[in-house]
Amino acid sequence: MNLLYLLRRARDQFGDNIAVLDGDRPATWREFYGRVERSAAFLRSAGLESGDRMAVLLSNSPEYLELYYATAMAGIIIVPLNNRWSVDDCAFAIADSGTKSLVVDDRFLGAGRGIVDRVASLNLIFAGGDECPAGMTSYRAGLEAAVPTSEAWPEPKPDDLLGIFYTSGTTGGPKGAMLTHRNICSNAILCYASGMRVGARYLHGAPMFHLADGAATHVATMTGAAHAFLPTFDPGAYLAAVERHRATSSVLVPTMINMIVNHPAIDSTDLSSLERILYGASPIPIPLLQLAMKKLGCEFQQAYGMTETSPVQTLLQPEEHCFENLDQEFAPVRSAGRPILGMEIRVVDMQDREVPAGQAGEIIARGDNVMKGYWNRPAINQEVLRGGWMHTGDLGAFDERGFLYVLDRKKDMIKSGGENVFSPEVESAIVSHEDVLEAAVIGVPHERWGETIRAVVVLRPGVVRTEAEIIGYCRSRMTHFKCPTSIVFVDALPKGGTGKVQKVALRKLYGNASVG
Repeated sequence: MNLLYLLRRARDQFGDNIAVLDGDRPATWREFYGRVERSAAFLRSAGLESGDRMAVLLSNSPEYLELYYATAMAGIIIVPLNNRWSVDDCAFAIADSGTKSLVVDDRFLGAGRGIVDRVASLNLIFAGGDECPAGMTSYRAGLEAAVPTSEAWPEPKPDDLLGIFYTSGTTGGPKGAMLTHRNICSNAILCYASGMRVGARYLHGAPMFHLADGAATHVATMTGAAHAFLPTFDPGAYLAAVERHRATSSVLVPTMINMIVNHPAIDSTDLSSLERILYGASPIPIPLLQLAMKKLGCEFQQAYGMTETSPVQTLLQPEEHCFENLDQEFAPVRSAGRPILGMEIRVVDMQDREVPAGQAGEIIARGDNVMKGYWNRPAINQEVLRGGWMHTGDLGAFDERGFLYVLDRKKDMIKSGGENVFSPEVESAIVSHEDVLEAAVIGVPHERWGETIRAVVVLRPGVVRTEAEIIGYCRSRMTHFKCPTSIVFVDALPKGGTGKVQKVALRKLYGNASVG
């Protein structure tokens, strides 16, 4: 099985259904398949051959969706780039992967030119709406002139490389996770139970370069759902897009959900079409989850995973979003759910020995959606894939019912006075304060305790709170060694391309013991 099977299934079973909602130009699945064929033919005519790498730096768009399938059809390996990366980061990924061509749109035209200055051999393909700049290849013109020849190309094998997805991963700097057709298709099929129905309208709210959105992209295709696109995330624009497209489902990360439910248009927007929100990529505070379920009025489902597992490992189903017994250590709504069908997960100690339920350890996983390895990183591959298991670098624990609780990243856990403090627990307590909009915690050096906890806090607009008030609030709700000892108030938290808070940036800014 390969990615083209999912596309052909949509064409054959849902050919007259709307595939792409794009302004006044909706396209059916049969029409979209024809565009993919022409796109694949164009890429081949532009000098790309089977096995070549092609990078994509685009806003969410129909063209992005086309390229995911056109590269697979032409045997080209897609390299989606984080659209919040610097030019140097993008150039590194392009050079590291040996990419021959880069596709950009109007928004990333300047970045594309800057990348070419660093990687001179790179061919730029322009997929924007404006006139194609001199020296670039026009995607639109190429698509119109292309003659499909896909039947002459070999069918991809399940273990053929589909794409290289760059991630900071579990060890060291940026690394390209090599994902195969088997990886991506397995994830889509195993997540079929995620609730995407025939006739659904899926809104790409999270960035399409990232597998947070990819968790649902190919499920939407295989079920013949319509794809709608938010070019770049903005909470007001997201609300308007749900109303305009009558969107039924979407993937969002907690920081996006927080911005949406606190947007002034939330109560005046018609969100009655929404059926389900899939959320993940980072822990969500319970108060935010409860508010979101009330404001958005739809089912919520959580996914835990990572790029290296294509990406889903566990799902917490809508019926498991129950808020009883929150005082217990293991309440399922605080968990990441149970492993999806086909994914085996263990929690192990430092010697890779499985630990009992209730005990913390590293989360490791194996299944058909685990990556082939990191591109050109054999030493790291031996480490993270040892014994046939993907070592995630996440700390977690199972309860007696098989629910997995993701406690923290190994590198983010704080060790204070010999006690392990998991940052999501502390962050959840802080944001339960009615005047706190966002919060993140880091460890800072302490002469006596080794580390102590610093919270970086964003207050709601117009609100003033003191450090002592926030610390006192936490002390009334948590064991004292888990409470922050210092607070830094900021206007915004640094976030990456998917909206996740960047703890590395916070440690650089506020990780010194004298800062506070």
